[in-house]
Amino acid sequence: MRRFKTLSRSDQVFYAVITVVLTLAFICVLYPCVFVLAASFSSGSAVQAGKVILWPVDFSLEGYKTVFNTSTVFTGFRNSLFYTVAGTSINIVVTMIAAYALSRRDLPGRNVLMLFFIFTMFFSGGMIPSYMLIQNLGLINTRWALLLPGAMSVYNMIVARTFIESSIPTELLEASKIDGCSDIRYFLSVVIPLSKSIIAVLVLFYGVGHWNQYFNAMIYLNSKHLYPLTIFLREILMADQIDPSTVTDPVLQAQLAQAAGVIKYALIVVSMIPVLIIYPFIQKYFVKGVMIGSVKG
Repeated sequence: MRRFKTLSRSDQVFYAVITVVLTLAFICVLYPCVFVLAASFSSGSAVQAGKVILWPVDFSLEGYKTVFNTSTVFTGFRNSLFYTVAGTSINIVVTMIAAYALSRRDLPGRNVLMLFFIFTMFFSGGMIPSYMLIQNLGLINTRWALLLPGAMSVYNMIVARTFIESSIPTELLEASKIDGCSDIRYFLSVVIPLSKSIIAVLVLFYGVGHWNQYFNAMIYLNSKHLYPLTIFLREILMADQIDPSTVTDPVLQAQLAQAAGVIKYALIVVSMIPVLIIYPFIQKYFVKGVMIGSVKG
């Protein structure tokens, strides 16, 4: 506040306007989250009557009981967890290998290869050619259809490459060569340990993307036992109800008609829990990763 008073009149007005705008934007983003959380802990009748605004009305755990007694939720949760862990692992391996190779200034054709990568950021074959490619590779209705097509993000690769170029001095490579260290050994023993911060950022980017993906699963998967949680969530949101045959508790089956809205909000909260748990541990690397990616060359 003391620093604010030392600013000129025009700067004070500017910061005041920016503060008001950002506060309103924050409220607009925060309110839907608060509403969903409050509705998930309210009774079905209160949600249907529109009584829930900020706080739970007629506190109830009906929605969560139904969600955790639904077999498809556990199937989707298990599949999403697998896609996130396996997909992120593949992404990190491929991205870091490509980023390290392109960070080496002695790589033959380095600039030409970068042009090929950057070209894919602006142009793509489209949905139909992509589907035909996945079909010809025999990946339709397999888990690989969600893991291999997006094995690497060019944007994330450029961010990782920039980090390696700017944060790991070339003198380390020269010293390692003098000691007889191979390129693979240098990559595994020097580059990877020194790139933990950018790897953490990439894990966040890729992990959230895999956890929230639904479009590729909707196109490439036909079997429900392969569906991620987002597909089941989409079906429930569109139908505004849950299939009674998937609920194992007979008492809860009779309450589904009234609790349909609560189930929807409870499932949304459950689907957000993994990301909310992981994000605080990676948050300190997030700003650093964004600043690294702000300058690309």
